[in-house]
Amino acid sequence: MKVKGNHLVLSLVCLVLGFIMAFSYHLTQLEHESERTSLSDNQYKTTLALRNQLISQEEANRKLQKELRQKQASVTENEKSLAKEAQVFTNLAEDAEKYRMFLGKVKVTGKGVKITLTDGAYNPKEQNINSYLVHEHHVFKVINELYISGAAAVAINGQRLTSHSYINCEGPVITVDGVQYPAPFVITAIGDPEVLASSINLVGGVKDQLVNDNIIFTLEKESEIVLNPILGG
Repeated sequence: MKVKGNHLVLSLVCLVLGFIMAFSYHLTQLEHESERTSLSDNQYKTTLALRNQLISQEEANRKLQKELRQKQASVTENEKSLAKEAQVFTNLAEDAEKYRMFLGKVKVTGKGVKITLTDGAYNPKEQNINSYLVHEHHVFKVINELYISGAAAVAINGQRLTSHSYINCEGPVITVDGVQYPAPFVITAIGDPEVLASSINLVGGVKDQLVNDNIIFTLEKESEIVLNPILGG
């Protein structure tokens, strides 16, 4: 019976030790799991914070991109507006230069034609001397045809014509803006020589009409004509 009692005591001791060891192991496992859970929570919080920062930054970037697009659109509109204004100013400058040219205020150089009108040869059988003289209406026909054909500037015997010019015929001389010129009358015009010459030489046109009136008519195409501005104009 004594041996059995010792066995019982030993068994109880082993049981208690086993229970203690099992409890200690379980407690240790709980502590490790708690540490792992705590570490996972910290990582989650850190990740969440970074994610929120990233979302906030992306939202800020989208706002900045939207603002940039709006400013770019505004700049584009301003550029278009400035381009239109610049074009308007350019057109005004071109018109002003054109008007100065028509008024004879600026020197003009370019290609063109030179037309010479000379009194016809004296015919003793012709009682009316005016039948072979160059008159103002002959000059007007040439000038009008030149302007209609696109002449930029016209002069008679070197004197520029303007929108206010006047031409009078006084016998064998012609008065241009108060200045008298005898024949021959040299009319120079700046423009496309081919166009101007073709218009003047049309069948039944100005040239034929003048020739029929016994006017000696010559036309030359010029590579360079210089018309000086009107002094004191």
